[in-house]
Formats: sequence, structure tokens, C-alpha cells
Amino acid sequence: MIITATPNPSVDSTFQLTEKLVPGTVMRLSAAVSVAGGKGVNVAHAVYKANKATVAIFPASDDDPFLGLVHEIGLPFSTTPTDFPVRVNTTLADPDGETTKLNGIGAQLSDSDVQALEAEILAQAKDADWVVLAGSLPPGVATDWYTRMIRLLRNSSSPAPKIAVDTSNEPLLKVAATLPKDAPTLLTPNSIELGQIIGVAGEDLEKAAMNGDYLPVVSAANQLVAKGVEMALITLGAAGAVLATSETAWVANTPPTQVVSTVGAGDCTLAGFVMGQAAGLALADALALGVAYGQAAVMLPGTTIPTPDQVDTSMVSVRPLR
Repeated sequence: MIITATPNPSVDSTFQLTEKLVPGTVMRLSAAVSVAGGKGVNVAHAVYKANKATVAIFPASDDDPFLGLVHEIGLPFSTTPTDFPVRVNTTLADPDGETTKLNGIGAQLSDSDVQALEAEILAQAKDADWVVLAGSLPPGVATDWYTRMIRLLRNSSSPAPKIAVDTSNEPLLKVAATLPKDAPTLLTPNSIELGQIIGVAGEDLEKAAMNGDYLPVVSAANQLVAKGVEMALITLGAAGAVLATSETAWVANTPPTQVVSTVGAGDCTLAGFVMGQAAGLALADALALGVAYGQAAVMLPGTTIPTPDQVDTSMVSVRPLR
């Protein structure tokens, strides 16, 4: 069982433009769609489409329109109460795949709302192999909440489930600051987020990787591993992904891909990797599955989640870096 927790879910509305976005002008659309989103919801959706056991946990009121979107996809879910509506995230997608994102703030969660969310995560985690904690934090939730949740999960059962964290900005820095005390099993920053953690320019890390030099990324990822993170999965856009552990590191690449939308691609990469891990695949094979899921996602419009038949691991090249 893979459960996901999304403290700040979203209605993801994607507007496909007929031409490249020009600010200050009137633009025309070729398509528009709204789906249930948020990082953890996207991960659970990918797992569900692969016919694997999953539950998506998130705060939402019983009459929130967001639940109708979740019902549409058939995703198993569990909600905890809140008096505020689920936010709306808007993506403007150019024909060449470039996107402009406008993300809502999120529901204001009270202390009791947060406590209910924590209790539901702990209850569902008793049957879980993996718990994926993902996304931004809404107003009312302390920026160290992921650190607290890791600690609660570690102390809740024996053996504790494996824990993946996928977040950014201050919540990510809070997780990094408490290492190794409250280390997740898996941390999944992109190059920019990795740079924020270790104090270097993330753009330089990705640029080096694009030029075939992955050693700066590996060196940075190794700093997370040295502080207690079992696995660091670094997504690098067109440069692929790097997976680092205490024993070795791998890089995974795919051939150049026609990008339709990058929205949700990182979530699909995480879903594929965790599914591979849950199925007992070797790390390199799980990495290949994750990158194949990410590649499939960028070739689909909006936040479309790929099905297994759209995922081709034979297109992924994985090689050790040390």
C-alpha cells in the first residue's frame, strides 16, 4: 500500500494557448480542463492507474467541488474537515510546452484541522509500505510540519513505513535543517531545491548536468545522504535524474522528448520510483521506472497522469556514477 498526504490539494486548471503567451494581450485557447491535483494526489493517481493499492489523504469539506473531480477519476481517498475551499492552481501552457503557473494560497487550516489530518495519516499508515508527504503547506500549518510528521510516523508503529518527502522552499529547508534527526527515507528535490538546501546555485547544477557533468549533482546529493537520508532522487528536467545512496549513485536519461506539458511530471517520476521500490525492484530499475513515468507525463497535456501502457522503460538509460 502506498498512501499519500497532500496538506494543500488543488483544483488544477490548465489552459492550452494557441500561441506563445504574450503578457498584456488577449490570448485564445485551444483547450481547457480542470482536474483534481496537488502533489500527493497526483502521485496517488499514478499509483491507482497502475492498479496498485493507494489512498490519497487531504483536507476538504464534504461539499467541496474538488471531491467531484476526485470521484471522476475513481481515486480512493480520505478527507479531513476544513471550512475553507480547496485552492485553484492555473497553468497557461504554450504550444511548445512552456508553462506559466499561477498557484492559489490554499485553505486556512485551524489547529484542530491539522490535528485531524495528522491523525488520519497515522491511522492509514498502519497498513502502508510507503507514505508520501508532498506539496506546499497551506496557511495555518507550521513550516516544520513535514519534520513533525516524519517524527510521528517513525514513532507510530514498528516497523514504520518508508517515508518520501517532496516539497520546496521553507518546508524543504526545515526538513534539511533537522537532518539526521528526522530524516525521511527518500527526499526528492529538483536542482533548484537541492541548491537551496546546500547553498549553491541550482541553475549551475542543472547546467552542468545538461553538459554531461553529473558530479556536482552527485556531490550535492551525497550531502543529504551523509545526513541520514537513505535515498536522494534529484530530478533535472531534460538532463534526466540522479539517484544517490550511501553505496552508489546512478543517472538516468531518456532520448529528447516532445514536451507537451511539464505539469505533474515530477510527481509521476516520484510515483514510478516508489512503485518500483514497493514492488522490490533493484534501485536502478526503480529509477528507470520513475524516469519513464516522468517522460510519459511530459508528452501528455495538462496534468494528465500516464497509464502503465504509456510508460516505456526501454527508452531509459541508467548508468552508475560511482
